[in-house]
Amino acid sequence: MINRLIFMVLIILTIIGCKNKKPAPEAQTQKFCLSDTLVKMITIDTVWLSDVENQLKLTGKISVDEEEVVKVYPLVSGITTEVKASLGDYVKKGQVLAIIKSSEAASFENDLTNAQSNLEISKKNLQATEDMYKSGIASEKEYITSQKDYQKAESELRRVENIVKLNGDNRTSDYIVRTPVSGYVVERFINPNTQIRSDNSNNLFTISDLGHVWVLANVYETDISKVKPGEDVTVTTIAYPDIIFKGKIDKINNVLDPDNKTLKIRINLKNESYLLKPEMFANVSVNYKCQGKMLEVPSNALVFDKSKNFIILYNDKCDIKTREVEVFLTSGNKTYLSSGLKVGDRIISKSQLLIYNVLND
Repeated sequence: MINRLIFMVLIILTIIGCKNKKPAPEAQTQKFCLSDTLVKMITIDTVWLSDVENQLKLTGKISVDEEEVVKVYPLVSGITTEVKASLGDYVKKGQVLAIIKSSEAASFENDLTNAQSNLEISKKNLQATEDMYKSGIASEKEYITSQKDYQKAESELRRVENIVKLNGDNRTSDYIVRTPVSGYVVERFINPNTQIRSDNSNNLFTISDLGHVWVLANVYETDISKVKPGEDVTVTTIAYPDIIFKGKIDKINNVLDPDNKTLKIRINLKNESYLLKPEMFANVSVNYKCQGKMLEVPSNALVFDKSKNFIILYNDKCDIKTREVEVFLTSGNKTYLSSGLKVGDRIISKSQLLIYNVLND
């Protein structure tokens, strides 16, 4: 009887305890929102549909612009006594490059003096003959002959003056070589005591304005169809890896190099800061269009994690999602997607890695 009473009391207490017990509150999900500081740190881009562009990587070298090059040749023979310009020097038009001791140059003054004397004598003879012809002492034939002699003397003087002018007005045995244009000395094939021959086919100096340069790049046969005149290219060098030089394909050769079986293309670049030097090694990137259109996003917007690519989708500062995407092609700062987003989606392309870590922590 006592045991039954105790059992009944326990049952009643259990029922009362269950009635008084309050249910545990549900766990509240915290919503992530960007702080004002983070909002200032991010950059938002829009997904758009564009033509697919790829990049062709080429190697080449910097060369002078052959259309802005002047080669200085010797016009007389002799021996070099002085060389006043070195390789790489900037020279102004008319500046002395070298001095050549030449017997040919010494004869210019003698020829000019003789021509001037002959003209003076011919002039006096013509005046005397004209007076005698008017007085009836000289015949008409003698008068005409004097006129022709004077004309010949005039012609000879002009010829000698032109030769002297062509040779830089040199009238002594020291023939002065001057630069006909302003620019940089990019080639020099002369030293003191060098013997010069006027019939030598080699130039003494090469002067070029390096404000424009050429980039000569090699294209393999498999890539010839990917390059076309006028296409945009970017050029980088070992000397300035962080500087990107922009230009266009100026010319494509029609003949392959027989040694390495490559086709040369020429790119014209502005070089206003004179950073690019002839013979520098150059890396060339050619942008060419592929068929079709695809979704394009900035390459720096991608987050690569666990062998997959993700994008941070942004609707507002409290509506941010991680979205897996399928990359079709990455070309420089452009990436083309085959799935995962749609046109018009807004994505975070700066500080997205920080947000990705917070969302997936």
